[in-house]
Amino acid sequence: MAPMLQLILGGARSGKSRFALHQGGEDAFPEKIFLATASAGDEEMSSRIERHKRERPSGWTTLEEPYHLKKALVRSASHEDSLVVVDCVTLWISNLLCGMGGKKLTAAETESEVVALLGALSSLKGNLRIVSNEVGLGLVPDNPLGRQFRDLQGLFNQNVAKAAREVFLITAGIPQKLK
Repeated sequence: MAPMLQLILGGARSGKSRFALHQGGEDAFPEKIFLATASAGDEEMSSRIERHKRERPSGWTTLEEPYHLKKALVRSASHEDSLVVVDCVTLWISNLLCGMGGKKLTAAETESEVVALLGALSSLKGNLRIVSNEVGLGLVPDNPLGRQFRDLQGLFNQNVAKAAREVFLITAGIPQKLK
């Protein structure tokens, strides 16, 4: 089975994670890793994370890495019989810009991290499903941090979409294949 890169886009609560985990064919992979980027900064977020863990199918190993995503991804997707779901890049970029799980980075430092992750994707041997929010359909943010985040997210999504074999847009739980 040749490794596949897939990008799964959509808005918040659109069904992206469910689609990433339940496309079919997951049982063909002896190693299934869910690479979570959420950081529990408060009680409500901790409850969400726990609920999501309970909803995951059995047979998946969960790794939580809110900050050093490239290193965790290189370690997780190092062989062809692995399936890795990254959920989600949007939170990872936000974590970098806001300092959740590590040092707060500038927009330029965060862009360097994004570019480094993008560069690592071509060397991965595992099958990869990347979940990311589509942020280009909303209003222009009214503050510099919001605009920096939107720009970095758009940069990431465009580059992964270019490299991916498949790209899906999820709207109200309905997947639409774009590529």
